Amino acid sequence: MTGLLAIGFLIAASLAIGVYGVRAARTTPDFLVASRRVGGGWNAMAIAGEYVSAASVLGLAGLLLKDGIGTMWYAVGFTAGYVAVAALVAGPMRRSGAFTVPDFAEYRLASTGVRRLCGLVVLVIMWLYLVPQFKGAGVVLQLVSGTPYWVGVVLAGLVVSGSIAMGGMRSATYVQAFHYLVKLAFIAVPAVFLVVRAGAETRARALEPVTVPDGWSRPLLDIGDAGYPLLSTWSVLLATTLGAVGLPHVVMRFHTSASARAARRVAVMVIALLGVFYLFPVVYGLFGRVLTPHLVHQGATDTVAVVLPGEVAPGTLGGLLTALVAAGAFAAFLSTSSGLLLALAGGLSHDLFGSGLSRLRLAVAAGAFVAVLLSLPAAHVDINVMVGWAFAVAASTFCPLLVLGIWWPRLTLPGAVCGLVVGGVSATGAALASVAGTYASGLLTVLLAQPAAWTVPLAFATMVGVSLRWGSPPEGATRAVLRLHAP
Repeated sequence: MTGLLAIGFLIAASLAIGVYGVRAARTTPDFLVASRRVGGGWNAMAIAGEYVSAASVLGLAGLLLKDGIGTMWYAVGFTAGYVAVAALVAGPMRRSGAFTVPDFAEYRLASTGVRRLCGLVVLVIMWLYLVPQFKGAGVVLQLVSGTPYWVGVVLAGLVVSGSIAMGGMRSATYVQAFHYLVKLAFIAVPAVFLVVRAGAETRARALEPVTVPDGWSRPLLDIGDAGYPLLSTWSVLLATTLGAVGLPHVVMRFHTSASARAARRVAVMVIALLGVFYLFPVVYGLFGRVLTPHLVHQGATDTVAVVLPGEVAPGTLGGLLTALVAAGAFAAFLSTSSGLLLALAGGLSHDLFGSGLSRLRLAVAAGAFVAVLLSLPAAHVDINVMVGWAFAVAASTFCPLLVLGIWWPRLTLPGAVCGLVVGGVSATGAALASVAGTYASGLLTVLLAQPAAWTVPLAFATMVGVSLRWGSPPEGATRAVLRLHAP
């Protein structure tokens, strides 16, 4: 009951803050980029709140419990992604004047066709990323209140779409900044309690036999116990680091800054905020390995952060700590979903079917509806697996497009289109193939489950090779690139 009250308070506060932003959402620039007038501190907290998703709060702790300490490389990759963002795209993207990645593609390559293609890629990435957020909401609400899984999924869809449809980017900024503070406090306080309270109990239980997968203490990832830990780790780092560069909702955020210099400064602040947060999911995973190993056998490792406080402190105190974690996790779902839905609406309306405030709001509702439908059958899929697919697709499509479009004047329209298609089809196809069956070859298992090690180089090579062989840079390409870099 306490957990349900905490989540109810969080939802009410989120809606109230979202309504506050309605007064400023009167035009397309207001809705998509808050008229480029978001302060650096607010923007940094909002980006961190948006980026710290279900994969960070629940998925990372669950993977650490199940697969071992090598999964901490996910946290390294998620944070390092913003180093790449700050170095490669934040400033130039802000100077481009574009609202979205498809906007940038049209500006750089002078083609409405490539804009529409990018709009389709946005939809694929955003829905892959939205499903684990709504899945996490359903799981957490089911744990703390006993409601069916679908109730949490639908509730999250209604709250997020309602808030964003009313207030757009400004509402999302205020809500996400609030959610970052909630997540940090509500995840950190129980984690510190676990460290202080559970030390003796953990040492005692550590002497007991605990059944965990082989290689749990290995400092490298080994996807599916395939026997290729170095390849698995490298592929995950490529996906998470370069995927951040290509995530549409991440790129969109930097257009809310007043200048390119402010955008880079915001990216640096985000790195610090993420570095602080990622200390705590690791605590839940490590303690869960000793105190709740049964979750591995039950296939419920994504719930470890919510279950663990009650295991350590049964009774009222444990219930209160569980409520804090549940509310913090729910904040993660809501804040990340807000940014994803906003980028999804931009892809549907602004980039595919024509702009306009009413169409943008309709696109938010339509995008949330589809995401809810996709989330209902996903109750037993690991959160981090689905998020990993979204990062792999982003790293294999928009990352090459943005990096080459910003830093290489010779990129041509045929090269960009071929690279987008090859990268998107290969990354998406690999993810679908990994779900479709199991494979005797460990190497094939890794290359399909986490394909970034080969899809990212393939996409870059395709864009460069086709650009050198066919077509020529669009007229004004040099001037466009100069604008991206000139103070």
